[in-house]
Amino acid sequence: MSPVCTPVAGRIEHGTAPDGTTRVSMTVGPEEPVFPGHYPGFPIFPGVCVIEFLHRGALAASPEPDRGWALSGIESARFMNPVLPGDTLTADLTWRRDGAGGRCSASVTGPRGTVARIALRFEDEGAR
Repeated sequence: MSPVCTPVAGRIEHGTAPDGTTRVSMTVGPEEPVFPGHYPGFPIFPGVCVIEFLHRGALAASPEPDRGWALSGIESARFMNPVLPGDTLTADLTWRRDGAGGRCSASVTGPRGTVARIALRFEDEGAR
């Protein structure tokens, strides 16, 4: 089960970021099931959910959509600002082929600036 219930790749804009990368976005719904426990009285969208947003966005924006990509690791994740209910997250994704796999890195921004910088590693499910 996914830690995020809000549709993630609601808007995918291929090649529209300033550097030509792909941009994906989502608005964090206040109904997310993580909010009552994270944290009561001051809901914050957890870092694992930001990673899931990027994971889903990376799959939706893959440069090779017919390839069966599977997340094989989180290379790096640095979180800088909180994400609150109602915030819109935007990620500018950069995909790079790496042998039989791929790497997707992104800067995720929100209303308070940069939320996170994350790099994910993917492998071709057919190569497993």
